[in-house]
Amino acid sequence: MPSAPLYAALDLGTNNCRMLVARPTPRGFKVVDAFSRVTRLGEGLGASGVLSEAAMDRTLDALEICVAKMERNQVRRARLVATEACRRASNGAEFTARIAERTGLEPDIISTSEEAGLALAGCASLLDPLVPWALVFDIGGGSTELVWVRNTLGTQTVMGVQSIPTGVVTLAEQWAAELGSNAGYAQVVDQIGRAFSPFESLHTIASLMTGNLVQMLGTSGTVTTLGALHLGLQRYDRSQVDGLELGFNDIAAVTRRLAAMSHDERSAHPCIGPERADLVLAGCAILEAVCRLWPLGKLRVADRGVREGVLLGMMKDDAVNSGRRTS
Repeated sequence: MPSAPLYAALDLGTNNCRMLVARPTPRGFKVVDAFSRVTRLGEGLGASGVLSEAAMDRTLDALEICVAKMERNQVRRARLVATEACRRASNGAEFTARIAERTGLEPDIISTSEEAGLALAGCASLLDPLVPWALVFDIGGGSTELVWVRNTLGTQTVMGVQSIPTGVVTLAEQWAAELGSNAGYAQVVDQIGRAFSPFESLHTIASLMTGNLVQMLGTSGTVTTLGALHLGLQRYDRSQVDGLELGFNDIAAVTRRLAAMSHDERSAHPCIGPERADLVLAGCAILEAVCRLWPLGKLRVADRGVREGVLLGMMKDDAVNSGRRTS
């Protein structure tokens, strides 16, 4: 459908600014352009409560690149969603006003429940339709979302959502010293597990983890990085990582390798890089807490999430509206 209109979905997170440009197809959409940059919008937010000038400037620069790409591709409709950093910062609304003034984009600061719903919508096609329940999690830069899903006949019904204000950036900043030692790392994992435990108490997910009743799906830079390291990739390849099944033993082995690396060694690895070298262990700690609380033994990796959910939402809205106009 080369003549189909183009859409752009932008996800402004605590660590990354990312965009997909795509056109609808009979089976979903085809990506025609993409952009991703680490901007560390939430840098120092945990201590200060505000977005710093340097972080906002980096993010505005990245968004201007996105706008140029959108103009070059003649995008018809776009949506920019902002998540935990803008939700938490006392100057979050002021910053979104600056974005609108400088770029013309109108950011939506979305709730944690909408963020979780978009992430689920974006990766739902990776769920096994024959497994009736799914635990979907998204480890972000400033928060982590859990979604408990009833999965029936290819239709997903959200039964519960929990968001904790802990992501890889906030955890790495607040617990940097602890993450550097085995005892400190274990302490961090225990603390995160306690934050997640009310979700388990409410939904009793662990009791269903026998007899192929539950599947786990993780969408985040943490799980995609661990997937790439498990495969031994020398360069990140989405086609090999997206949809990959990872055993908990494999996750533990890669985590041990990462913990044994120096910061410089992690920086030098092409699937990690200098921008994420100080964050990857924080992500491992959050993931380990999830795996301990819900010991299914395996999970599926999704290199997709909020942006894909935003794209599908816009395309669905336009298709419904178009049908109304022609009926």
